Amino acid sequence: MRTPAHAEARDPGHVRPWVVLVDGARHQLDLITAEAARRGISVHIVIDFVHVLERLWAAAWSLHSPAAPAAEDWVAGHALALLAGHTGHVITALSGQAATTAVHRRDGIEACIRYLTNNVEYLRYDQALEAGWPIATGVIEGACRHLIADRFDLAGARWGLAGAEAVLKLRALIANGDLDEYWRFHRARQHEPDYQNGYSLTA
Repeated sequence: MRTPAHAEARDPGHVRPWVVLVDGARHQLDLITAEAARRGISVHIVIDFVHVLERLWAAAWSLHSPAAPAAEDWVAGHALALLAGHTGHVITALSGQAATTAVHRRDGIEACIRYLTNNVEYLRYDQALEAGWPIATGVIEGACRHLIADRFDLAGARWGLAGAEAVLKLRALIANGDLDEYWRFHRARQHEPDYQNGYSLTA
């Protein structure tokens, strides 16, 4: 998980937009907001679209019988509306459908309405997509599997923190195509005291 310190190292002048992907848990949002305020930075919080889809599917089963083909079309229609920035319209539509649904079947759709309503400010997917920001963590999780799990999650392997971090940084350099440039940097600075005191892979 990236920390604010990592972000500060990558963008010390705060000239790039900071985008934070979350699942919508209130404690996450509170921590992020507090940390951003403490550091005097502006962050763009985006709720992972996959979590929104999960809520939509739960709502769909309030309205459709199990495995009904119409449920997929229903979810797709509302998902596209959310991606287009029409969160308010989706909430209104769901509220109308909930009102005509039997009380004992409303749990999923009412939970979805609450989720969308409570997080509407973090569901501006139209703006995020226009700006080229990520709206889901799938790419990040895939990178974690490639960089971390493929190398470290081996039967019988044991890792200390320092060794694992060094190997991980080297894998990142290789994956990004930066190893040759880093090696030239390393050769030029390897005898400098500050460099020897733990900054060898932070350039």
